[in-house]
Amino acid sequence: MMPTKLDPEQMELQEKVVALNRVSKTVKGGRIFKFSALVVVGDGNGTVGFGLGKASEVPDAIRKGIEDAKKNLVVINLKGTSIPHEVLGAFGASRVVIKPAARGTGVIAGGPVRAVMEMAGIRDVRTKSLRSNNPRNVVTATFAGLMSLKSLEGVARVRGRSPSNILG
Repeated sequence: MMPTKLDPEQMELQEKVVALNRVSKTVKGGRIFKFSALVVVGDGNGTVGFGLGKASEVPDAIRKGIEDAKKNLVVINLKGTSIPHEVLGAFGASRVVIKPAARGTGVIAGGPVRAVMEMAGIRDVRTKSLRSNNPRNVVTATFAGLMSLKSLEGVARVRGRSPSNILG
C-alpha cells in the first residue's frame, strides 16, 4: 500500500535536526568542508517525515534537509498517545524495537528515535535501538517500524470482520 501524498504547505510542521555531520575534502590549497544535516519534521499528530540535506554551509544543509523531509511525509497509525502494538523496525544493520506504553509513561527512547517519536506526536512509548547506532539508519529503521503499524479497523477490513469481532 503506497502512502498518500500529503501537502506540507497546509500543515503546521515542526522540525528537529537529528544529526549534523562535517566532512572534508583535501585539495591542493587545503581542506574543503561540507555539511550534511539529518532532519525530522512532523505535525505532532501522526504525520512525520525525514530528510537529508547537504551543502557547504550549515543553514543551507538544514534548509535542504527540511525540504527533503516535507517531500517524504507519512501518516502513522496511533492509538491515543501511544501506538497500537509492538513492532520491530529494521534498516541496514539497525534494529529498533518500539513498544506501546501506558498513559503517562512518556517517551523512553534514544536520540534519533526520540526525535521521530516527538515529531510524530507519540507521547507514551518504550523503544530500544539495537545493533548499529548510525543516526540515518536508526531513523530509517524507526520509520520502517512505524509505517508497518496496523490499526484495528484496518485489520478488521482486511479480514472482512467487524473490529469488535476481532477483539473477541
